[in-house]
Amino acid sequence: MEKIDNEPIINKLGQVVHYAVRGLAVLMTLVILWGVIDVGITLYEEIITPPYGLLSSGDILSLFGAFLAVLIAIEIFQNITIYLKEEIIHVQIVIATALMAISRKIIVLDFKTVEPEYVWASGAVIIALGVTYWLISQKPKISRANADD
Repeated sequence: MEKIDNEPIINKLGQVVHYAVRGLAVLMTLVILWGVIDVGITLYEEIITPPYGLLSSGDILSLFGAFLAVLIAIEIFQNITIYLKEEIIHVQIVIATALMAISRKIIVLDFKTVEPEYVWASGAVIIALGVTYWLISQKPKISRANADD
């Protein structure tokens, strides 16, 4: 973090935030490990429950949801570690994480119990995030093309 020499209180507060982010990284690691263990236990319990080795569509969807929750936690951990290394928030990674989170929500959504407005709103969020991600990923290409002129 850039130090402001004439503002010692700001420097101290910046250090506190830096240590808080490190604490978040440790806690997110625990969440990831806990999630992996939970997915493993859930899968094991489903396999040993009669009829053996068969999963219903509901079981599969809940397992997909659990897998994706762990992947989202990993994305958040990556956001935290990049922030610790570079002290900037990479918007593209945050948008990708949000896109994965809303996609997880859609994958495990029970369309029988949800209102159509919720589905439309979720679709709008996915489109907005997808377009945003595309625009952000195009920016370096556009900048390089302009630099070549």
